[in-house]
Amino acid sequence: MTTFSELGLAESLLRAITAEGYEAPTPIQAGVIPLLLKGEDVLGIAQTGTGKTAAFVLPMLEQLIARKGRPPAKACRALILTPTRELAAQIEDEIRRYSRFARISTAVIVGGVKPGPQVRTLSRGVDIVVATPGRLLDHLSTGALTLDAVVSVVLDEADQMLDLGFMPAIKRIGNLLPKARQTVLMSATMPAEIRRLAAQFQTDPKEVAVAPVSRPIEQIAQSVIAVGREEKRDVLARILSDRAVTRAIVFSRTKHGADKVCRHLRSAGLSATAIHGDKSQGQRNRALEEFRSGEAPILVATDIAARGIHVDDISHVINFELPDVAEIYVHRIGRTARAGQSGIAVSLCSPEEVKQLRAIERLTGSRLRRDGAAAEALPTDSGSDRGAKKSGPSGRHGGHRPAGKGGEAAGRRRHKPRPSAGRGAGERMSA
Repeated sequence: MTTFSELGLAESLLRAITAEGYEAPTPIQAGVIPLLLKGEDVLGIAQTGTGKTAAFVLPMLEQLIARKGRPPAKACRALILTPTRELAAQIEDEIRRYSRFARISTAVIVGGVKPGPQVRTLSRGVDIVVATPGRLLDHLSTGALTLDAVVSVVLDEADQMLDLGFMPAIKRIGNLLPKARQTVLMSATMPAEIRRLAAQFQTDPKEVAVAPVSRPIEQIAQSVIAVGREEKRDVLARILSDRAVTRAIVFSRTKHGADKVCRHLRSAGLSATAIHGDKSQGQRNRALEEFRSGEAPILVATDIAARGIHVDDISHVINFELPDVAEIYVHRIGRTARAGQSGIAVSLCSPEEVKQLRAIERLTGSRLRRDGAAAEALPTDSGSDRGAKKSGPSGRHGGHRPAGKGGEAAGRRRHKPRPSAGRGAGERMSA
């Protein structure tokens, strides 16, 4: 299948797709859309940045357009569950763009904001609800919303929702859904828990897997720098002061750590902002807007951003701390090299994190290039994939200087990228 017109989508959707500048579906879209249009349950596995959202949004819109009529009051016809507020907002943005020539109503139901406006929107009935599980259950318990009219359900980033402990909430929601429905699970990885989830919520699901599970995309040049834990913040500031870093996400394991790193970068003269689960929704929205606009081209984040933030033109991802779960590394670095572009991922590894580094290299099947004067302190193989192929082009230095005087000289430089429009389990987040 080479064009969207071959998929059998409504003319209004094809007009919107053309307006977005897309001509051919991605592999996940070409595999999932025809199955969903046939009414099948689908388990879709694909890496971040491959067009998974459009793969389930377009057939959902097609089915809603064909149904016509208004949804009942305090009800919805389609439900999309996501792990983070940011991802919910971005999914609704895609729905609006693809339905611009159709009459489709939506509601975003997330925590961190007052429930009143959400209740008023739901009272009229909406076609699609995009929600995080916690706030959705709040509205279900008060009767502000019922799920009796739902014909289509999507669990997006299903593996992350499992990691974040949403399973009890998802099971409660599942018990309130009609038996006769179409259910879609979209995931970037395929742990055994996802198989069990599919068996519980789906009927004879068709699996579509278009890329090796948990393998970083080829356009990302990956490297690791050996550094002591106490020196990490200074090394990070030197890396980010390089002019090659136009827009970067820095990942920290903890909320408190993210705030400390952000303060250190600001004290070094760099424009940075932080986002994590303890921030209010207004603070999170402002941080993202500053990041997208270039006012703060450095975003320090916990794993709330590993799969919940889609911004174009992110040149670098820096792992200030390596994640305890190797799969999260793949999702973190997937924030760069989107839409066919290249990107750079740099990890700072202290002696206490060598175990995590080995786990990452075993999972990805590749050895991260060692950079910096202390590179010899790092293990020379992954522990099980001795001699694995290096990732990234040979001799590429990832757009940053090792620690040294060159980096120091640029340490006070402010830089802003061109503005662009854009489209996590290290912490538990309120929904």
